[in-house]
Amino acid sequence: MPDYTTAGNPGTTGSDEVVDVLDDLLENARDGEYGFKACADEVNSTQLKQVFQDRASQCAAAASELAQLIRRLGGKVDDGGTVSGAMHRGWVHVKGSLGADSALSMLEECERGEDAAVARYRKALKAPIPADVRSVVERQAQGAQRNHDQIKALRDQMRAKA
Repeated sequence: MPDYTTAGNPGTTGSDEVVDVLDDLLENARDGEYGFKACADEVNSTQLKQVFQDRASQCAAAASELAQLIRRLGGKVDDGGTVSGAMHRGWVHVKGSLGADSALSMLEECERGEDAAVARYRKALKAPIPADVRSVVERQAQGAQRNHDQIKALRDQMRAKA
């Protein structure tokens, strides 16, 4: 296992700080997984249901990868997502229960979540993290950006139809 002490890797943070960065991204990935599952449960469109389920699976895979890195660095993996993620999912369910579960409203909620995900990855990439961890974070950041772009494009298509 690489040594992530600051003295051993000038320009990088110690393993506790790296774990903190990864913990934030893990919460983000879990929020994405749970949020996309909530949207899949609420939306009526078969096509969007599949898109949301696929995104939930991708977020779950990212969470698993981040959890492995955290464990490898000696960190403890916490369960669950964030309070803001729970509020986001609650809003999705409220919209669904009030009949506002249109494809457009679900896509708008997902885009808000993906905006937050992209921002968290950008923040993580500004941290001085080791090269092997950075490569994982960069790859996942690219995936978050792709998710964002796809959701935004679908949202824009729905707006054009409205």
